[in-house]
Amino acid sequence: MDPYVSLAFGGTRSGRPPGSSEIVDAIAEQVRDGARALAGCRLPPIRVLAHRLGVSKNTVSTAYDELKARGLIESRGKRGLYIAPAPAQRVVAPAPTRVPAPELKPAPAALLRPRPNHAKLLVLSSVFIDPRLLPRARLTACFRAALKRPGLSDFSDPQGFLPLRRAIAKRLRQRGIEAEPEHVVTSVGSQQVLDLVARSLRSRTIATENPAYHYGKALFERNDLELLALPIDPFAGVDLARWEQLLRAHRPGLLYMTTHFQNPTGYSYSSREIAAILEWSAALGFGILEDDWGSDMLSYSEFTPSLRTLGGDNVLYMNSFTKKVPPALRIGYVLGNEQTVPALLVSKRLSISGTPAIGEAALYEFLEQGYYDAHLRAIQPELDRRYRHCLELLRQHMPEGVRWTAPGGGPLLWLECPAGLSLPALAARLRERSIVLELSDSAFFGTPHLHGFKLGYAFLSTEEMQRALEVLSAELRHALARSQSVKPAVRAG
Repeated sequence: MDPYVSLAFGGTRSGRPPGSSEIVDAIAEQVRDGARALAGCRLPPIRVLAHRLGVSKNTVSTAYDELKARGLIESRGKRGLYIAPAPAQRVVAPAPTRVPAPELKPAPAALLRPRPNHAKLLVLSSVFIDPRLLPRARLTACFRAALKRPGLSDFSDPQGFLPLRRAIAKRLRQRGIEAEPEHVVTSVGSQQVLDLVARSLRSRTIATENPAYHYGKALFERNDLELLALPIDPFAGVDLARWEQLLRAHRPGLLYMTTHFQNPTGYSYSSREIAAILEWSAALGFGILEDDWGSDMLSYSEFTPSLRTLGGDNVLYMNSFTKKVPPALRIGYVLGNEQTVPALLVSKRLSISGTPAIGEAALYEFLEQGYYDAHLRAIQPELDRRYRHCLELLRQHMPEGVRWTAPGGGPLLWLECPAGLSLPALAARLRERSIVLELSDSAFFGTPHLHGFKLGYAFLSTEEMQRALEVLSAELRHALARSQSVKPAVRAG
């Protein structure tokens, strides 16, 4: 049966049911105005229209009989009543009206690149943990337990699943960070925290590291924020005098920085640098957003004091479980206080209403049962083994002129190449050999002051890492030899 056309009867209503003549006039007017679009369309059945208008079926039947008499509608037997085409009119589909596309911001090509197929390629720059080390069976059991919880089919708490927020606050207190569940807002990974802060911040100037976490940098830029670039060198650390000069000159509203294992350099801040940052914050009046995603990946479960611990509860503290459990779970959080949580919560509600409670309930079960801590204890020796193995391979295979950092933990280090070497060409040659090297050009502001790339050692097995670094070494040697051979000769005298 054909669907029936929707007709408007607003003009027939004056606080009383319409008569048959009013129904006739309303339908006839719409048929005439939309003759081409409505021709051949089925009318609402008598009982349907009578129910809608609050009249008897006889009233509608009388109106339909009049419309048939005028030749405006026709019967097609058991199929129903249809709007008749005008005499000598051929029913054709109307020509579409081409409307302009909305004006959207251009999409940076670097952010549209597809993710590499991990099953077929060796990804040398991933910051994730090898998925073969993740506790999928225990997580599956936690999802089953979560689905049995009463109330999860209702709307979730916009601030986040309360038992999970309590568990997060408890874990933070064990690390010396004062935290209450009402000051925790969960998120879809750490990226959403950056979005919530960007849209909640009154000041439009944010200071961040150079090179920066590239997705955070891109998000701030897309929100039309002014960015102040603070250079870091993973080999030399922070130039404190330069940072202070820039902060005093530009007076940002917020400093966003990663305390441990900064992406892409792998750098972790010293206690001296953290103390200086806190002093500048107090003197210059800028807030701090601390990204502490890598702290769980320190060896021996050691934790250095966070900016939040040393700077008080006005420091916004963010973290994520994404790098330690299957990334598809995508759960992070931000810790604020009574003053900052309301604005962050409003931004969250306006963007997605609330994070999915089922995933958060499963993560809560994973934490509550002790599985998460057992998981960290189990993978830490393996991550340390891969880290030491990676450093040993670099010492064995890298040619002269190549240097690298030794971050002491986490998932990545920075490998610096000689200035004359073409990094895009190197990445292209490695891709031909099924090895993916992700360059960090988009993480820098202006001309990069480093000439290298991040190298992730937590994602590949020791055998895969050995193969990848042997190929990388061979390609580096080839590229360096070629760059030397094409240098112009220097004349004597």
